[in-house]
Amino acid sequence: GDLDKVVNLLLSLSGRLARVESALDSLGPHAAAEDKMALREKQQLLAAQLEDAKELKEHVGRREEVVGAMVARYLPAEHLQDYQHFIKMKSALITEQRELDEKIKLGQEQLRCLRESL
Repeated sequence: GDLDKVVNLLLSLSGRLARVESALDSLGPHAAAEDKMALREKQQLLAAQLEDAKELKEHVGRREEVVGAMVARYLPAEHLQDYQHFIKMKSALITEQRELDEKIKLGQEQLRCLRESL
């Protein structure tokens, strides 16, 4: 459960940071200084939060190793391999699910815009 939460947090923060950086890049030279400053502050805050989330992921990884060692004492080799594969794939599948959800949202938004333009 913690792995799910940390991966989702990392994906969320990195997505938000990317959107803020994109907004900063899209500001023209005549943009209000207040807007630029607000976006830069938000960028710094999100970058700091992302670093904190990475540290949290490392902590979860260390805890995962401890739990894995304890599980290894009780599971036969075949089941242990299944468990290790499950843990490795879980993070990748969470990431893939999040990307698919984002693509679905983008597709729905594009469809809405197309309908409105008709």
